[in-house]
Amino acid sequence: MSTMTARAPRRSGSGIRTGVKYALVTIFAVPWVVVPLWLVIVNSFKTQGEAAELSLALPTEWALVENYLAVFVTGNYLTGLRNSLLVAIPTIAVVLLLGSAAAWAYARSTRRSFQFFFYLTSLSILLPPAVIPTIYVLSTLHLDGSITGYALMMMGTRLGIAVFLITGFIRGIPPELEEAAAIDGASRLRTFFSLMLPLLRPVLFVGGVLLVITVWNDFFFGLLLLKTSGNATLPLTLYAFASASTSSLRWNLVFAHVVMTSLPLVIAYLVAQRQVLAGLTEGGVKG
Repeated sequence: MSTMTARAPRRSGSGIRTGVKYALVTIFAVPWVVVPLWLVIVNSFKTQGEAAELSLALPTEWALVENYLAVFVTGNYLTGLRNSLLVAIPTIAVVLLLGSAAAWAYARSTRRSFQFFFYLTSLSILLPPAVIPTIYVLSTLHLDGSITGYALMMMGTRLGIAVFLITGFIRGIPPELEEAAAIDGASRLRTFFSLMLPLLRPVLFVGGVLLVITVWNDFFFGLLLLKTSGNATLPLTLYAFASASTSSLRWNLVFAHVVMTSLPLVIAYLVAQRQVLAGLTEGGVKG
């Protein structure tokens, strides 16, 4: 009885500390996350005059249907959505697949040359891509201004992120598993697809989240490489939509386009939320 009585204050104190942490996180998140999010959403429901005030109040006159219909009709939303999907899906699939294969080789090799190439590949995370040589190469291949050329550029510049994340994760996996597969007669290719890829699922989800955010929201390279409105991704259609007005910025339509541009990412996160959280947790434990 005395032991149970002695432990009770500790649990209570731990619960208080946890509550204080959540309260501090909430207080920090409200001005930096909740308020901007509410500002974007609520002003996308307003008329042009009300939205120009950029207030947090609810609209006195609702223009929800008109604003979002204008995004679909005059904002080229469906064109931008199609092009963003054509870039994001192949880019993420290729980068994760090739990055996993390269990371497996880097993690298991003891050669100095492999370590050199690992650090060289990881260095691409810090160094900005060379714009002029990229444009020259794409022009030589007759891919300048095309979705294919832009997707290839995104694959090459994002490969370092996947290699860096996955290599550290593989180093935490016992190599005896691969040796057992080799004893059972599995080839290197079968070992990779049947053994390594399932084991890499947590870090692949985490890497996929990072990749989809950077690829989906890319504006600078899209502006340089995609020269026609028919090939524009969602950030480019948003830019063109916002700069189309010659008199003043129509904030209500801009905010509506921002909401629709971010909506696919929100839906993708909600669908894969459990896998992403599991990947973050397991990856943190292995690291």
